[in-house]
Amino acid sequence: MTDKTLLEDSRRKLGAALEILMASVDDYPGFNPEQAYSPKEREPFDALCDRYLRAFESSLRFFRTWERVYEATPSETFRDLLLRMAKLRLISGVDVWLNMRDVRNRIAHEYQPHELSKIYQAIVGPAAEEMRFMLAAIDQKLENSIL
Repeated sequence: MTDKTLLEDSRRKLGAALEILMASVDDYPGFNPEQAYSPKEREPFDALCDRYLRAFESSLRFFRTWERVYEATPSETFRDLLLRMAKLRLISGVDVWLNMRDVRNRIAHEYQPHELSKIYQAIVGPAAEEMRFMLAAIDQKLENSIL
């Protein structure tokens, strides 16, 4: 597989993950931490979280593929990877992504309604905004790059 093919395939997978995440973001019904939701009523929130996890991981895989294609050595740490992506202006900043990773980690361990509400708001707010920024930046870089 050529470098161009690898990058195109990674971008396609990222786009698919982001498309389905944004469908959940756009249809987010709002969460009331005081309401007792039935399992069926929880489905949109569970889908939002699952799709966020997938999109976040797809983003990281794309970043690693970008490094493989364009950089001499891979980043050793998550922070180094983010610093490199920020320097390339593929992400808006390291702190945003550290917060997004924190949201990812809290999804698996949080069951309190008020905390879940904060998680959902972080996904449909800052995380969704950053994902949109990232995809536009990636597409612009890919459009202007020659492999």
